[in-house]
Amino acid sequence: MFKNVNRRREEEKIVRSENRLPPGQSLTNKFPVLHYGTVPRVNLDSWDLNLFGALEENVTWSWKEFNQLPRCSVTLDLHCVTRWSKFDTVWEGVSLATLISEGFIKPKAEAKYVIQHCEHGYTTNTPIELVLQGNFILATHYDGKPITSDHGYPLRGLIGAFSDGAEAKSAYLWKGGKWLRALEFRADDQLGFWEKAGYHNEADPWKEQRFSVDNWMSRFR
Repeated sequence: MFKNVNRRREEEKIVRSENRLPPGQSLTNKFPVLHYGTVPRVNLDSWDLNLFGALEENVTWSWKEFNQLPRCSVTLDLHCVTRWSKFDTVWEGVSLATLISEGFIKPKAEAKYVIQHCEHGYTTNTPIELVLQGNFILATHYDGKPITSDHGYPLRGLIGAFSDGAEAKSAYLWKGGKWLRALEFRADDQLGFWEKAGYHNEADPWKEQRFSVDNWMSRFR
């Protein structure tokens, strides 16, 4: 046990020296499971993903159709608002930026935000600029295997920081929704589940944007 603790501390020193560990975070070699609600049962024969709102044309893909879209892989450092960080995680999935550049979806000029709609009515909101970066994907695989049910099978939004230090705005992990079922493109912002509960709307780990008094007070307006 002590050997594992010492190894973790040494690894934490390394990522801190590389400026990869945000303030208030600690390295973990595990992959903690945190989410709202129970793990849903999935029937891939009836599963679909809906993209709607401020688009030239709404789109719905079955699981088979979704897996025929262009795919990518990315290595990311993950930062959870509960203060753990996991480094050099390897994911596979579909890039929203690629879907737009290759014409699979066509957002209207007024599309400024994307709301991720997930099972159990869970939502989270992001500026469109964030989800069009290379460090956000619609993830199906982690570490070469389909993501597990606890981590969002069959599809989740995934946001992290580039492990190689490439510059891109990041966010705490909750800004990628597990068990994703729809993406809503909007001209205006709309607070998601945790944002309405008082979590920060931007969620930048480097600024420790964990909570927002304004978001919490909005519950009583």
